[in-house]
Amino acid sequence: MLAQQYLNQTRDELKLRNYSPQTIKSYLGCLADFLESPAGDGAGLARANLDFIRAFLLKKQSKDLSAQTINLYLNAIKFFYREIIKSDEEIDLKFAKRAKKLPIVLSAKEISAIIASIKNPKHKLLIALSYGAGLRVSEIVNLKVKDVNPEELTIHLKQAKGQKDRITLLPEKLKMDVLAMTSFKESDDYVFASERGGKLSKRTAQKIFENALRKTNIKKEATFHSLRHSFATHLLENGVDVRYVQELLGHQNIRTTQIYTHVTNPAIRNIKSPLDNLA
Repeated sequence: MLAQQYLNQTRDELKLRNYSPQTIKSYLGCLADFLESPAGDGAGLARANLDFIRAFLLKKQSKDLSAQTINLYLNAIKFFYREIIKSDEEIDLKFAKRAKKLPIVLSAKEISAIIASIKNPKHKLLIALSYGAGLRVSEIVNLKVKDVNPEELTIHLKQAKGQKDRITLLPEKLKMDVLAMTSFKESDDYVFASERGGKLSKRTAQKIFENALRKTNIKKEATFHSLRHSFATHLLENGVDVRYVQELLGHQNIRTTQIYTHVTNPAIRNIKSPLDNLA
Protein backbone atom coordinates (compact mmCIF):
# COMPACT_ATOMS: atom_id res chain seq x y z
CA MET A 1 0.00 0.00 0.00
CA LEU A 2 1.35 3.39 -1.04
CA ALA A 3 0.17 5.13 2.12
CA GLN A 4 2.07 2.66 4.31
CA GLN A 5 5.22 3.16 2.19
CA TYR A 6 4.93 6.91 2.75
CA LEU A 7 4.52 6.39 6.49
CA ASN A 8 7.55 4.09 6.65
CA GLN A 9 9.65 6.62 4.71
CA THR A 10 8.51 9.42 7.01
CA ARG A 11 9.28 7.40 10.14
CA ASP A 12 12.78 6.58 8.90
CA GLU A 13 13.48 10.20 7.94
CA LEU A 14 12.29 11.49 11.33
CA LYS A 15 14.52 8.96 13.10
CA LEU A 16 17.54 9.97 11.00
CA ARG A 17 16.93 13.59 11.98
CA ASN A 18 16.84 12.57 15.66
CA TYR A 19 13.24 13.61 16.32
CA SER A 20 11.95 12.46 19.69
CA PRO A 21 9.87 9.22 19.85
CA GLN A 22 6.82 11.25 20.95
CA THR A 23 7.13 13.65 17.99
CA ILE A 24 7.56 10.73 15.57
CA LYS A 25 4.45 9.06 16.97
CA SER A 26 2.45 12.31 16.72
CA TYR A 27 3.59 13.10 13.16
CA LEU A 28 2.84 9.58 11.93
CA GLY A 29 -0.62 9.65 13.53
CA CYS A 30 -1.47 12.93 11.80
CA LEU A 31 0.01 11.81 8.49
CA ALA A 32 -1.83 8.47 8.55
CA ASP A 33 -5.08 10.39 8.99
CA PHE A 34 -4.18 12.69 6.09
CA LEU A 35 -3.19 9.83 3.78
CA GLU A 36 -6.43 7.97 4.50
CA SER A 37 -8.40 10.91 3.10
CA PRO A 38 -10.79 10.49 0.11
CA ALA A 39 -7.93 11.20 -2.33
CA GLY A 40 -7.32 7.46 -2.28
CA ASP A 41 -4.62 5.56 -0.44
CA GLY A 42 -2.14 8.41 -0.71
CA ALA A 43 -1.96 8.10 -4.51
CA GLY A 44 -3.86 11.32 -5.12
CA LEU A 45 -1.76 13.17 -2.56
CA ALA A 46 1.60 12.71 -4.26
CA ARG A 47 1.50 16.42 -5.15
CA ALA A 48 0.75 19.19 -2.70
CA ASN A 49 -2.79 20.41 -3.33
CA LEU A 50 -3.16 23.59 -1.28
CA ASP A 51 -6.96 23.68 -1.55
CA PHE A 52 -7.27 20.09 -0.38
CA ILE A 53 -4.87 20.61 2.54
CA ARG A 54 -6.78 23.74 3.61
CA ALA A 55 -10.11 21.88 3.43
CA PHE A 56 -8.64 18.96 5.38
CA LEU A 57 -7.43 21.25 8.19
CA LEU A 58 -10.71 23.20 8.26
CA LYS A 59 -12.58 19.92 8.68
CA LYS A 60 -10.33 19.07 11.64
CA GLN A 61 -10.93 22.51 13.09
CA SER A 62 -14.71 22.04 12.79
CA LYS A 63 -14.37 19.05 15.13
CA ASP A 64 -13.16 21.44 17.87
CA LEU A 65 -9.57 20.23 17.81
CA SER A 66 -7.20 22.57 19.63
CA ALA A 67 -4.99 25.06 17.79
CA GLN A 68 -1.99 23.06 18.97
CA THR A 69 -3.36 19.90 17.31
CA ILE A 70 -4.15 21.74 14.05
CA ASN A 71 -0.57 23.04 14.02
CA LEU A 72 0.70 19.51 14.58
CA TYR A 73 -1.23 18.30 11.52
CA LEU A 74 0.12 21.20 9.46
CA ASN A 75 3.71 20.57 10.55
CA ALA A 76 3.42 16.86 9.73
CA ILE A 77 1.97 17.60 6.28
CA LYS A 78 4.67 20.19 5.54
CA PHE A 79 7.40 17.76 6.58
CA PHE A 80 5.88 15.07 4.36
CA TYR A 81 5.84 17.21 1.23
CA ARG A 82 9.17 18.94 1.88
CA GLU A 83 11.26 15.96 2.99
CA ILE A 84 9.53 12.84 1.59
CA ILE A 85 7.81 13.95 -1.63
CA LYS A 86 10.53 16.60 -2.21
CA SER A 87 7.90 19.00 -3.49
CA ASP A 88 9.05 22.49 -4.53
CA GLU A 89 5.57 23.88 -4.01
CA GLU A 90 5.38 25.98 -0.87
CA ILE A 91 2.51 25.17 1.48
CA ASP A 92 1.70 28.78 2.32
CA LEU A 93 -0.83 28.26 5.08
CA LYS A 94 -0.85 30.26 8.29
CA PHE A 95 -0.57 28.47 11.58
CA ALA A 96 -3.62 28.31 13.79
CA LYS A 97 -3.48 30.92 16.54
CA ARG A 98 -2.88 29.35 19.92
CA ALA A 99 -4.96 30.36 22.89
CA LYS A 100 -2.89 32.46 25.26
CA LYS A 101 -3.39 30.75 28.59
CA LEU A 102 -1.46 31.60 31.72
CA PRO A 103 0.22 28.61 33.40
CA ILE A 104 -1.39 27.19 36.52
CA VAL A 105 1.00 27.97 39.37
CA LEU A 106 0.90 26.60 42.91
CA SER A 107 1.98 28.79 45.79
CA ALA A 108 4.93 27.82 47.99
CA LYS A 109 2.42 26.93 50.72
CA GLU A 110 0.48 24.67 48.35
CA ILE A 111 3.68 22.95 47.16
CA SER A 112 4.63 22.29 50.80
CA ALA A 113 1.17 20.85 51.51
CA ILE A 114 1.36 18.54 48.47
CA ILE A 115 4.80 17.21 49.44
CA ALA A 116 3.78 16.80 53.10
CA SER A 117 0.72 14.75 52.13
CA ILE A 118 2.87 12.00 50.54
CA LYS A 119 3.87 9.22 52.96
CA ASN A 120 5.95 7.04 50.61
CA PRO A 121 9.56 8.40 50.84
CA LYS A 122 10.39 7.63 47.19
CA HIS A 123 7.22 9.30 45.95
CA LYS A 124 7.78 12.28 48.22
CA LEU A 125 11.31 12.76 46.86
CA LEU A 126 10.10 12.38 43.27
CA ILE A 127 7.61 15.24 43.65
CA ALA A 128 9.98 17.43 45.70
CA LEU A 129 12.81 17.02 43.19
CA SER A 130 10.53 17.64 40.20
CA TYR A 131 9.53 20.97 41.74
CA GLY A 132 12.94 21.86 43.15
CA ALA A 133 14.76 21.26 39.84
CA GLY A 134 11.98 22.31 37.43
CA LEU A 135 11.75 18.91 35.76
CA ARG A 136 9.23 17.64 33.24
CA VAL A 137 7.57 14.31 34.04
CA SER A 138 9.58 12.64 31.24
CA GLU A 139 12.79 14.01 32.75
CA ILE A 140 12.17 12.78 36.30
CA VAL A 141 11.30 9.22 35.23
CA ASN A 142 14.33 9.07 32.90
CA LEU A 143 16.73 10.51 35.48
CA LYS A 144 19.75 8.26 36.06
CA VAL A 145 22.20 8.13 38.96
CA LYS A 146 25.04 9.35 36.72
CA ASP A 147 23.01 12.49 35.85
CA VAL A 148 22.99 13.71 39.46
CA ASN A 149 25.98 15.44 41.09
CA PRO A 150 25.20 15.88 44.80
CA GLU A 151 28.59 17.49 45.52
CA GLU A 152 28.05 20.28 43.00
CA LEU A 153 24.28 20.36 43.60
CA THR A 154 23.56 20.00 39.88
CA ILE A 155 21.58 17.72 37.60
CA HIS A 156 22.77 17.14 34.04
CA LEU A 157 19.76 16.41 31.85
CA LYS A 158 20.83 14.67 28.67
CA GLN A 159 18.86 14.81 25.42
CA ALA A 160 15.91 16.54 27.05
CA LYS A 161 13.09 18.11 25.04
CA GLY A 162 14.37 19.23 21.65
CA GLN A 163 17.30 16.79 22.01
CA LYS A 164 19.22 19.39 24.05
CA ASP A 165 21.34 18.87 27.17
CA ARG A 166 21.00 21.27 30.08
CA ILE A 167 22.14 21.74 33.66
CA THR A 168 19.66 22.49 36.43
CA LEU A 169 19.68 22.71 40.22
CA LEU A 170 19.77 19.94 42.80
CA PRO A 171 18.20 21.50 45.92
CA GLU A 172 20.60 21.30 48.88
CA LYS A 173 17.68 20.31 51.10
CA LEU A 174 17.30 17.10 49.04
CA LYS A 175 20.99 16.20 48.83
CA MET A 176 20.99 13.59 51.63
CA ASP A 177 17.72 12.04 50.43
CA VAL A 178 19.09 11.69 46.89
CA LEU A 179 22.32 10.15 48.22
CA ALA A 180 20.32 7.66 50.30
CA MET A 181 18.16 6.80 47.27
CA THR A 182 21.12 6.21 44.96
CA SER A 183 23.88 4.91 47.29
CA PHE A 184 23.47 1.22 46.34
CA LYS A 185 22.69 1.78 42.68
CA GLU A 186 24.89 1.62 39.60
CA SER A 187 25.58 4.83 37.67
CA ASP A 188 23.33 3.72 34.79
CA ASP A 189 20.39 2.84 37.08
CA TYR A 190 17.30 5.01 37.25
CA VAL A 191 17.02 7.18 40.35
CA PHE A 192 13.31 6.35 40.63
CA ALA A 193 13.10 2.72 39.54
CA SER A 194 9.78 0.89 39.51
CA GLU A 195 9.13 -2.05 41.84
CA ARG A 196 9.53 -4.40 38.87
CA GLY A 197 12.82 -2.83 37.78
CA GLY A 198 13.37 -0.27 35.06
CA LYS A 199 12.01 3.26 35.15
CA LEU A 200 8.64 4.41 36.41
CA SER A 201 6.06 5.21 33.76
CA LYS A 202 5.09 8.83 33.23
CA ARG A 203 1.52 7.93 34.15
CA THR A 204 2.65 6.52 37.51
CA ALA A 205 4.46 9.78 38.32
CA GLN A 206 1.41 11.79 37.28
CA LYS A 207 -0.85 9.63 39.49
CA ILE A 208 1.45 10.25 42.48
CA PHE A 209 0.98 13.99 41.97
CA GLU A 210 -2.78 13.72 41.37
CA ASN A 211 -3.32 11.64 44.52
CA ALA A 212 -1.31 14.10 46.60
CA LEU A 213 -3.21 17.06 45.14
CA ARG A 214 -6.52 15.38 45.98
CA LYS A 215 -5.46 14.90 49.61
CA THR A 216 -4.72 18.60 50.05
CA ASN A 217 -8.13 19.76 48.73
CA ILE A 218 -6.41 22.35 46.52
CA LYS A 219 -9.03 23.44 43.98
CA LYS A 220 -6.68 24.60 41.20
CA GLU A 221 -6.70 22.51 38.01
CA ALA A 222 -3.03 21.71 38.53
CA THR A 223 -1.13 18.94 36.75
CA PHE A 224 2.33 17.45 37.21
CA HIS A 225 3.64 20.16 34.88
CA SER A 226 2.40 22.78 37.37
CA LEU A 227 5.43 21.84 39.50
CA ARG A 228 7.68 23.12 36.72
CA HIS A 229 5.52 26.23 36.25
CA SER A 230 5.77 26.89 39.98
CA PHE A 231 9.56 26.40 39.99
CA ALA A 232 9.96 29.09 37.30
CA THR A 233 7.48 31.48 38.88
CA HIS A 234 8.99 31.21 42.36
CA LEU A 235 12.51 31.80 41.00
CA LEU A 236 11.34 35.02 39.34
CA GLU A 237 9.55 36.06 42.54
CA ASN A 238 12.84 35.57 44.37
CA GLY A 239 14.56 37.98 41.99
CA VAL A 240 16.36 35.52 39.68
CA ASP A 241 17.00 37.05 36.25
CA VAL A 242 14.66 35.69 33.57
CA ARG A 243 17.66 34.71 31.41
CA TYR A 244 18.92 32.35 34.12
CA VAL A 245 15.43 30.90 34.51
CA GLN A 246 15.35 30.35 30.73
CA GLU A 247 18.61 28.41 30.96
CA LEU A 248 17.44 26.26 33.87
CA LEU A 249 14.21 25.41 32.07
CA GLY A 250 15.97 24.74 28.77
CA HIS A 251 13.76 27.12 26.78
CA GLN A 252 15.16 27.94 23.35
CA ASN A 253 13.26 31.22 23.11
CA ILE A 254 13.14 33.66 26.02
CA ARG A 255 9.55 34.55 25.10
CA THR A 256 8.53 31.11 26.33
CA THR A 257 10.03 31.92 29.73
CA GLN A 258 8.58 35.42 29.83
CA ILE A 259 5.05 34.01 30.16
CA TYR A 260 5.88 33.54 33.85
CA THR A 261 6.47 37.28 34.29
CA HIS A 262 2.73 37.75 33.70
CA VAL A 263 2.03 35.54 36.70
CA THR A 264 4.59 37.15 39.01
CA ASN A 265 4.02 40.86 38.27
CA PRO A 266 4.23 42.47 41.76
CA ALA A 267 2.94 45.81 40.48
CA ILE A 268 -0.44 44.23 39.73
CA ARG A 269 -0.58 42.64 43.18
CA ASN A 270 -0.05 46.02 44.83
CA ILE A 271 -2.97 47.64 43.00
CA LYS A 272 -6.13 47.83 45.07
CA SER A 273 -9.53 47.29 43.52
CA PRO A 274 -11.72 50.41 43.52
CA LEU A 275 -14.26 48.37 45.47
CA ASP A 276 -11.86 48.43 48.42
CA ASN A 277 -12.11 52.24 48.52
CA LEU A 278 -15.87 52.33 48.80
CA ALA A 279 -17.29 53.50 52.10
